[in-house]
Amino acid sequence: MKIINHRLCDDDGKPYPFRASPNMRGTVKHQYLIMHYTAGPSAEHSINWLTNKNAKASAHLVIGRNGSITQLVPFDTVAWHAGSSAWQNLSGLNEYSLGIELDNAGTLIRAVDCKWYAWFGDAYPENQVIETNHKHETVKRGWHLYNPEQLSVALEVSQVLIDHYHLKDVLGHDDIAPGRKSDPGPAFPMFSFRSRLFGRSSDSSNREVYLTTVMVNIRSGPGTQYSTLAEGPLPKSCRVQPLSEQGTWVLVDVIDQINGTMDIQGWVHNRFICKA
Repeated sequence: MKIINHRLCDDDGKPYPFRASPNMRGTVKHQYLIMHYTAGPSAEHSINWLTNKNAKASAHLVIGRNGSITQLVPFDTVAWHAGSSAWQNLSGLNEYSLGIELDNAGTLIRAVDCKWYAWFGDAYPENQVIETNHKHETVKRGWHLYNPEQLSVALEVSQVLIDHYHLKDVLGHDDIAPGRKSDPGPAFPMFSFRSRLFGRSSDSSNREVYLTTVMVNIRSGPGTQYSTLAEGPLPKSCRVQPLSEQGTWVLVDVIDQINGTMDIQGWVHNRFICKA
């Protein structure tokens, strides 16, 4: 992929499909990439809505579950994807970011028939759902899983955007509008996605260091149903390095010596760790 005149193109220079949205204005001061889910029944449905002036919303790209890509707004133009938002010393992230919408139903509710339903009425099978809590919540809900093909394309597109526009970081809508927005949600693998985009090696010396924010249990698996490790709990400000993630749970390598033990690996909830 490459970018020509602020349009996404394939390696041969052919632009990807473009459906112009009227919901745009001004010039982007490129700093961040923001990930969203559509919370709709299909990519086409979401594209139709985001290109409707009554929506008063848009994004630069929509990526379907099969990896299809549709551009709605040129990359030099402000799209209306972030709304009321803030990050570090910036407010109104529309002006400072590019927005990618991933076709995903978002939150799901289990009905009396034990099936999972989206707000628009479609049902989803158990193997497309993860039940967990959002990092800003304590109550477990159902979340629609992303397709591997979709995530692979999103990763490739994001890398092109980051390299071309020298973006600082990739964030979720829920990072810049916490409490108001929950996308891309806990089904999106933000830890590994961000790490791969910014070139962190699998070598432990190059992985980011995180700190525990409280004393926290470290478990044998990604959930409270798994046993705690005998070497734990981890004290506050313990140094760890994320290895992988599943939902809101992160497999970490513990850097510090804990109760006389080195080389500890286990799972902690992402709510209890932050960048050092």
